[in-house]
Amino acid sequence: MSGLRPLHQRGSWGWKAGRAAGEEPASAPQDLPMAKFLTQDQINGFKECFSLYDKRQKGRIEASDLIVVMRSLGTSPTPREVARHLQLHKIDVNEELDFSTFLTIMYRQIQQEDPRNEILLAMLMIDQQRTGFISVAELQAKLMNLGEKLSKEEVDNLLKNARTGHNGLVKYEDLIQSITLPLADY
Repeated sequence: MSGLRPLHQRGSWGWKAGRAAGEEPASAPQDLPMAKFLTQDQINGFKECFSLYDKRQKGRIEASDLIVVMRSLGTSPTPREVARHLQLHKIDVNEELDFSTFLTIMYRQIQQEDPRNEILLAMLMIDQQRTGFISVAELQAKLMNLGEKLSKEEVDNLLKNARTGHNGLVKYEDLIQSITLPLADY
């Protein structure tokens, strides 16, 4: 899947389901209503990944594979969100979905994801005094013990660029900025 980039990076082909700066929207084929909101690069990347999971080459994927395909394309849906997408389209988990439906689901998922804001909300839940700082030790504990648990190595890698004060606190706005910066595209 050469040429695919994560969706969450500003300026990449998937930030907020918009277009990269200066990129025109794709012309929308009649049978792909959400295509009018996506770039041709997005559609091509989605189609490439979708095709890898189209086991019988019939233009359909199993609903049970939806979360894997979506995550392969850089979104982060929860099982509950995937179930909601399927329910909205009246698709049972044992059924299949076509590419048009998949595009609609991807578009909606991209629209609702905002990693910067999601991380900020999580930090605010920890920082109940609203100081703007969080203890590195507390952050490490939360990352390794709650939600999708990270390993010590993953946490260390995430925090390696964090500017930690002498008091063991990190300004989480700076941390959020450093971990949500787009990757260099060269």
